[in-house]
Amino acid sequence: MASVCRRAVALMLAIAAGSAVGFSQQPAPGQSPAAAPSPEAIKKAEQILAEARKALGGEKLATLKTLSASGRTRRVRGNNLVPIEFEILVEQPDKYVRIDEFPAEDTDPTSAGFSGDALIQIPPPSAMPMPGRGTAAPGGGPAGPPRDAGAAPGGRAAGPPAAAPPGAAPPGAVPPGGMPPGAMAPGGMPAGGRGPMMDPRRARLMTVKQDYARLALGIFAASPAYPLTFSYAAVAEAPQGRADVLDAKGEGNFVLRYFIHAETRLPIMVTWTTPPTNVIVTVPGQPPPASVAPGAVVVTGPPAPAPNAPKEETDKYTKDVLALRAKAQATPVEHRLYFADYRDVDGLKLPFRFRRAIGTETTEETTFDRFRVNAKIDPRKFEPVK
Repeated sequence: MASVCRRAVALMLAIAAGSAVGFSQQPAPGQSPAAAPSPEAIKKAEQILAEARKALGGEKLATLKTLSASGRTRRVRGNNLVPIEFEILVEQPDKYVRIDEFPAEDTDPTSAGFSGDALIQIPPPSAMPMPGRGTAAPGGGPAGPPRDAGAAPGGRAAGPPAAAPPGAAPPGAVPPGGMPPGAMAPGGMPAGGRGPMMDPRRARLMTVKQDYARLALGIFAASPAYPLTFSYAAVAEAPQGRADVLDAKGEGNFVLRYFIHAETRLPIMVTWTTPPTNVIVTVPGQPPPASVAPGAVVVTGPPAPAPNAPKEETDKYTKDVLALRAKAQATPVEHRLYFADYRDVDGLKLPFRFRRAIGTETTEETTFDRFRVNAKIDPRKFEPVK
């Protein structure tokens, strides 16, 4: 059974690699990529967004009150594909919840969402940790199996670095923690470990809203529950055809790029970057790990000193490895969320397939079975965490 799962994962990743979008971006004329957006870039972005909303349904989209969806997700976890049955419920402008069930696991359903500024999550997030006693992770997705690969709790291991056995992270390796830009780290600390403690519910709420903002761009070409500002950035060439690229910014340092097909005006994907989820340092000649989690990076460190090496040599080795890890951790990893298979549903065009990837590796594929437009939703579905 395990070999079948491994072959399925390999096939899924091979297909994903073959269909990866190779964008060659060209900045908008007269604008440096690092410059503040010009009024012209903002106006052009507004025009493109209006065209995208028209392509997605126009007046029907503007009058949408509720949207319900169901389907299944296949998530890569190690050498396995984990099946998930889900239901997504949206009530405009600021209510959203995703309910996940795991048919292959003996676990209860989980949920994550928000009602205004109140968090919806079952099971609820952990209590806020006391300073100096570690962290309790609010997580990178619904409680239980993580929604997004690489969004996991952790802290730096103490002690000097050492060579890792094949497939294992060495002591002192940078821990998992690939959160969206602008999201709070486990325990309510801003990414990087600086700043005041934050209630983990507030931190979790921000993470859920940011993830929803990315999904909403593929469905509504807007993000009413998590305000974003847009500016025109570039033109891109892709297998799907030419695309216009918009920069989007939200609260804090939340940023992403939004790709809209130049002819159909349907969304293609969003991209964003995070630090690596893990940094694994190997010694020269050591074979690479047999399995590396998406978003993790492997770097080759300097030769380890002999057991009887002088302290100056071991101190230099420790310093060099820590510097190598810091450099790798500072190099961002690209995340992608693709939208595809748009179909007509009650006057709207809705995407029936999502795909998440970190770099070139697919981490999750979602297929929608059904959308319901303006159907009544039980208000209890949006009850926040008590």
